[in-house]
Amino acid sequence: MGLFDDFSRFLETRLEEFLRNNPHLELQALEEQLREQEDDALKLIADLQLQEKKLQDEILSTAQEIQRWHIRIEKAKAANRFDLVQPAQEREAALLRQGNQLWGQMQGIKQRTEQAKQLQRQIQVRRQEVHTKAVQAQAARASSQTQQRAETVGWNQNYHRPINSGPDPLEAKFKHWEADDELEQLKRNIGR
Repeated sequence: MGLFDDFSRFLETRLEEFLRNNPHLELQALEEQLREQEDDALKLIADLQLQEKKLQDEILSTAQEIQRWHIRIEKAKAANRFDLVQPAQEREAALLRQGNQLWGQMQGIKQRTEQAKQLQRQIQVRRQEVHTKAVQAQAARASSQTQQRAETVGWNQNYHRPINSGPDPLEAKFKHWEADDELEQLKRNIGR
C-alpha cells in the first residue's frame, strides 16, 4: 500500500464523514459527479462521431477504388487482355473485403454512439432529478436554518491557490498561533 493509496483512502473517509455530517450537501456532491459523467459521455459521443466520419470517408474512397478497378476489368476483358483481368479481379476482391470490414467497423461505431447517447440522456435525467431534490433540500434547510455552518459555506467555494501566489494569510495565522501555543507549552514545562 503506497503513500498515495493511504492519502486517497484518508480523503475518501474524510469526504464520507463530511457528507454524513452534512446530508444536504450529499445531493450536491452527487449532482457534481453526474455532471462530470455527463461531460465524459458527451466527449465520448463527439469522439465516436469523429471516428464514424473518418470511416465514412475511408468507405467512400474504397468504393471509388472498387469502381475504378471494375472499369479496368471490363476494359481488359473487352481488349482480350486476360493477363490483366485476373490480377485486377483479385485487386477488386481485396478492396471489396476491405470495404466490408470498414462497413462493419462503422456499424459498430454507430451502435456505440447510440449507446453513449442513451447513457448521456439517462445521466441528464438523473442529474435533473437530483438537482430538483437538491434545490428542495436547500430550500427546506434555508427555511429551518437561516445561517449555514462555516464548513458548509466552504463547500460551495472553489479553492485554488497558485503555487507562487505569495503567503497564504490563513496559513500565516495558523503558524503564528501554533508557534504561540508551542511557546506557552515550553513556558509551562519550564515552570514545573
